[in-house]
Amino acid sequence: MAALENPRRRLKKVLLTTAAIPEFEALLKRRGLAAEVADNESIARNLPRDAVHQGIALLADPLPEVDLHDALEGTTGNRRLIMLDQVSDPHNLGAVLRSAAAFGAVGLIVQDRHSPPITGTLAKAASGAVELVPLIRVVNLSRTLEELGDMGFLRLAFADEAAQPLTAVDLKRDVVLVLGAEGEGLRRLTRERCDVAVRLPTAPSMPSLNVSNAAAVALYACAQALAD
Repeated sequence: MAALENPRRRLKKVLLTTAAIPEFEALLKRRGLAAEVADNESIARNLPRDAVHQGIALLADPLPEVDLHDALEGTTGNRRLIMLDQVSDPHNLGAVLRSAAAFGAVGLIVQDRHSPPITGTLAKAASGAVELVPLIRVVNLSRTLEELGDMGFLRLAFADEAAQPLTAVDLKRDVVLVLGAEGEGLRRLTRERCDVAVRLPTAPSMPSLNVSNAAAVALYACAQALAD
């Protein structure tokens, strides 16, 4: 539904069960797209194995690539960006995109060589956020962090062993939250390009979180800082 509502998404073909027609009919009409009526089994045959559908399948072109400057154009102060260092699981990336959309982040930055493509699996985990939050693929994370520093962004490296909690930092400004893959954490050069290392206020018995959960908690803390 989010893809159908996104005017930037070029649509090609929709398969729809009879039961799903009432929910999508008006939206398809607005997009000028005629659905092909199919049963559940026919739709399943057009999807990857084990893909779960709810009576609708959409074939569409990928979204246009967005660079950092495109993503920031027209945005104003107290902006939140997320950067993921070598997070390769599409479920995690999709979940981070969902949290980014929920808490108003202006973009998610990943390295093009070590991040998954936007597949149906990732899009489903993102629950529509693929259409809402720019996914910015860059060649070099360290160089991008330098560029963000020149723009005035506070660059926060998340590490379980950091001395300073996130809540001790002034979050009422432009911030980029830099998180690494669970277990491996941030690479040295990525961490060195950040201004300060911070940690989440987790219990000593369970110091680390899955990266998507950590991103959600960090984004919520940023939102709370602005609300105070």
